[in-house]
Amino acid sequence: QVHLVESGGGLVQPGGSLRLSCVASGRLFSVSTMAWYRQAPGKERELVARISAGGSTRYADSVKGRFTISRDNAKNTVYLQMSSLKPEDTAVYYCNLFYGVDYWGKGTLVTVSP
Repeated sequence: QVHLVESGGGLVQPGGSLRLSCVASGRLFSVSTMAWYRQAPGKERELVARISAGGSTRYADSVKGRFTISRDNAKNTVYLQMSSLKPEDTAVYYCNLFYGVDYWGKGTLVTVSP
């Protein structure tokens, strides 16, 4: 069984930064692809960034150059460093682990507002 717990969300002004963290339980973390998704009010959930077990990364066009995904296998943790935040980044951010099936955290709210 895999449990994912996100943290680090909050209210930030436009142009600011936040770092999200997601801790995974169990033994699958180091061999799994990890990702961050987000869902804004009234919109579908979308991929923000993904990192493979080998460290390859992929980003949504809307966050390239502003967000960085990283992982620490010793801590079973994946991070999302977000910079130059915009109001349109406001959403609930979800951590995802994929190893044959998808596992999801409960999400953390990021609000970008003056």
